[in-house]
Parts: sequence; structure tokens; C-alpha cells
Amino acid sequence: GSKDGSIQEVNVSPCPTQPCQLHKGTSYSINVTFSSKTESQGSQAKVYGEMLHVDIPFPIPEPDGCKSGIQCPIQKGHSYSYLNKLPVKSEYPSIKLIVKWVLVDDQDQMLFCWKIPVQITS
Repeated sequence: GSKDGSIQEVNVSPCPTQPCQLHKGTSYSINVTFSSKTESQGSQAKVYGEMLHVDIPFPIPEPDGCKSGIQCPIQKGHSYSYLNKLPVKSEYPSIKLIVKWVLVDDQDQMLFCWKIPVQITS
């Protein structure tokens, strides 16, 4: 679904095997390398937990991509490294779900979109 960019690499750490075991009360590092097919002044991240084909918004501390390793404005044909944290709150239920991470440009088009299966555990 990445219309305005292409992903080169996604790294979730620590996550040695899939589904990722996400422990409550822990933060995980997200690193996405992508190249942009468009120009954009800014970028916003949207993160969801996908359960039974429903996207539930997942709050992250810093949704602004320009404050997450991306040098803005974004230029066409350039490669960027997006860095962020995925905090797993202790009040989250212990369930299996899909994390969907989207970064959109000024026109609300996807620079990247990726999904990873996770298991939230105590």
C-alpha cells in the first residue's frame, strides 16, 4: 500500500522471531529505511493494532516523522531512516494481533506501510 515510497528495510528490536513477543511495560525500537517517490514538507505516523480486520489506533509518543530521524522537507528519490519507539503499556490485554505502521505525507498518501504479527505478554 506504499504509494509514495518504497521500503528497503524494517527493523523491530528486540524481536528475534515472529510473532514478536511484546512485553508489557517495555518499549521497542522501530527503524524503517525507505526511499520517497514524492516531495513532502512533513510526515505523520499512524499506528494501529489490527484485530478481526478492524484497525484500532495505537498511540505513539511522537507521531511527527520529521522529529523521528527524517530530515524534512522530504525530497523525491532520497532515502530516509525513520526511527521511533513502540511503547507497550502494562494495561494492554495479553493478545495476539497485527501491528500496522503507516507514514503519510502532506497529501495523506502512504510513504510506507508495513505490518508485523505480535503477541503481547506480561
